[in-house]
Amino acid sequence: MTPEKQAYERNKLHKRLLRLTGEAIAHFDMIGPGDRVMVCLSGGKDSYALLDLLLTLRERAPIDFEIIAVNLDQKQPGFPDHVLPDYLRALEVPFHIENQDTYSIVRRVIPEGKTMCSLCARLRRGILYRVADELGATRIALGHHRDDILETFFLNMFFGGQLKAMPPRLVSDDGRHVVIRPLAYVKEEDLIEYADWRAFPIIPCNLCGSQENLKRREIKQLMREWEKRYPGRVENIFSSLSRVTPSHLMDRDRYDFSAAGPTGEPHPDGDIAFDVDPLFEAVPATRAGPLPAEATVRLVRDPTRTA
Repeated sequence: MTPEKQAYERNKLHKRLLRLTGEAIAHFDMIGPGDRVMVCLSGGKDSYALLDLLLTLRERAPIDFEIIAVNLDQKQPGFPDHVLPDYLRALEVPFHIENQDTYSIVRRVIPEGKTMCSLCARLRRGILYRVADELGATRIALGHHRDDILETFFLNMFFGGQLKAMPPRLVSDDGRHVVIRPLAYVKEEDLIEYADWRAFPIIPCNLCGSQENLKRREIKQLMREWEKRYPGRVENIFSSLSRVTPSHLMDRDRYDFSAAGPTGEPHPDGDIAFDVDPLFEAVPATRAGPLPAEATVRLVRDPTRTA
């Protein structure tokens, strides 16, 4: 690739990331005037990109908001504790390093060979909520991206028996903080390319996603296979998270099925019974992947039939 072509592609990538991050912030009202945003910086590609993009958006945004970077030093053996302070000082970004030896706690409590994410996440969450209080942060920004959200969706569905993902904005479990995910629309592959271009000083972690026996790794591999064999399938699934029809699911707490009755008027969410949804008729098989043989019969109503 020529230098000119490389510069063009990088500029296009940067614009795309800024656009998607800005759209997510606007769509879910993540940041408002005067907000103090605590960006959780782990040393991984996602949190570096989050901070980098928010700094750029802050310069261009029509509103004023503050950014403070926070890192939780969990005293992981071999952790280079000078990297993040040096990086943040060079950027002249206000930051706070919280030192808490959660690594020893996790290692002591979790048996060898078991995944450590559940306990590690609970400890980390409680500490960061406290730090947010101390720093006067009004928003806690996390670096989860589109693929993280989809992986969580599948984990909850396959292993938890519920339709639930990572929300782009939510209230913390203690009811005191607003947690945001500005990278909600961003693909992981774009973040990998962006981190390589920006040469972020990545710090490896052997506590979370690096564990071989995580179900999340299985889901990630499944999504990669889908995207390779059926381009567009993963994007379609992600789009479905924002196009939910409670009346066509089975959660009685989300929809009052007992109130459903004939009104004599057309209803936009009414059941089309045995008809094929027009949406499926318009989707090429290569986009969504193959259907089971018994599902390939077109159940379109014959207009010449009376019954």
